[in-house]
Amino acid sequence: MSKEYLLAIDNGTQSVRALLFDLDGNIAAKSQVQLDAYFSDQPGWAEHCAEGYWQALCTACQQLWARTDIPKSAIRGVAVTTQRGTVINLDRQGKPLRPAIVWLDQRRTTDVPKIGTLWRTAFKLARVESTVDFFLGEAEANWIKSNQPEIWDKTHKYLLLSGYLNYRLCGDFIDSIGSQVGYVPFDYKGLKWAGPRDWKWQALPITRDMLPELVSPGSVIGKIAAGAAQETGIPLGTPLIAAAADKACEVIGAGCLESDIGCLSYGTTATINTTSTKYVEVTPFIPPYPAAVPGSYSTEVQIFRGYWMVNWFKEQFGHHEKLMAAVQGVAPEALFDDLVNAVPPGSMGLMLQPYWTPGIKQPGPEAKGAVIGFGDVHNRAHLYRAILEGLAYALREGKERIEKRSGVPMTSLRVSGGGSQSDAAMQLTADIFGLPTARPHVYETSGLGAAINAAVGLGLHRDFSSAISAMTRIGQVFEPKPQHRATYDALYSQVYKKMYSRLVPLYRQIQEITGYPTVL
Repeated sequence: MSKEYLLAIDNGTQSVRALLFDLDGNIAAKSQVQLDAYFSDQPGWAEHCAEGYWQALCTACQQLWARTDIPKSAIRGVAVTTQRGTVINLDRQGKPLRPAIVWLDQRRTTDVPKIGTLWRTAFKLARVESTVDFFLGEAEANWIKSNQPEIWDKTHKYLLLSGYLNYRLCGDFIDSIGSQVGYVPFDYKGLKWAGPRDWKWQALPITRDMLPELVSPGSVIGKIAAGAAQETGIPLGTPLIAAAADKACEVIGAGCLESDIGCLSYGTTATINTTSTKYVEVTPFIPPYPAAVPGSYSTEVQIFRGYWMVNWFKEQFGHHEKLMAAVQGVAPEALFDDLVNAVPPGSMGLMLQPYWTPGIKQPGPEAKGAVIGFGDVHNRAHLYRAILEGLAYALREGKERIEKRSGVPMTSLRVSGGGSQSDAAMQLTADIFGLPTARPHVYETSGLGAAINAAVGLGLHRDFSSAISAMTRIGQVFEPKPQHRATYDALYSQVYKKMYSRLVPLYRQIQEITGYPTVL
């Protein structure tokens, strides 16, 4: 019997990857195409050519075929996973009307729809008025309607990036429930579009006919259409299976199906997730996101700029590593472990709070980053280790919030994303959390999660439990070191957990004096 393969397409923030997986979860072939950087016509904006996403997908697929001898006839199906919250307006011909607004975009609008008195009263009684107002101001649809009404009037379909790519592949406006993360009228508890009386229809200018049909992860969306087959090289008629958003796919790609396994993602946004069949709001009125498993939720806490801070450090302080990496033919980040290992746990008292971007509640809209404890002993190595430690402290705080709300203690961790390739980052994570911390057997966990969806949808594995069991494995495990854990426990409980509350008044004064962070 010939071997069977699944094609996973992973459209991240910085690149598009086309990956062939076998039914044991091994990568058989891979190609990666770097995306053009998002552009900013105004401070805080982040936009990207919508057609550019599709062209990068096509290029990644064509490069994949050139790099493998696997016959296309062995490919049983395709699944797409993408970055979350990136939106695209299409006209009646299915053409983009404007650049995509990327999830990193920080623009806001004060010209928002009016919500009925009954809903407003309910929000006031529930003490969530500020959260609703944040939703109204942040919603990209409200900004477009207010500032580009001619664009909004021509908008036939309003899609997340996942829905756009699925449309380009099969020709139908269908998307996965597992990809619905953004300012859209989605019922996160019911895992469907919001009911006709839901307040979100009042809060947004979106109508139901502007949205795609939704299917559960692991469902067949359609088949690869003729035009897409010609542009991508994917065989005509290949089944297209619904996957989920990249973070949700990472969770199952790392093997985190049980609620006691915490899944950390060390990517542009750093997150901690568990999969739960129960609807649990870790932060009141902030819903859990749809999981990559039907009928389940991801109880996620995120640090918005996360491991983006590693790139920030590289650009600002990593000139030596960049030069050395060029000589050695490796990535600069590969040399940063030497910096971490040159500094003792706790960074000799240097503490970093990684709230580089304001939030809704935890942190709040006044949030800023902070570094305290500087002394003449500190150098850039201490700062780099403090960045990694600060991110782990923030995610440990998220872990404790998830445990408190769900009632399920975490017993082990899995770490995905670029930061998981650092042994030093893995070890300090184990030490700070005090839990065994494992690296999955493959780095491409979001792509693997999409492939798992495809395998279940095509009946190649019986169900998600058996697919995850067959296609995921634990790689290297890092055990916490008792002496390091004691240092971190003390710093976390006695210093880190007190930093934000004590700095909030100063953050607010900074905003009043300087106007930053500002409403864009």
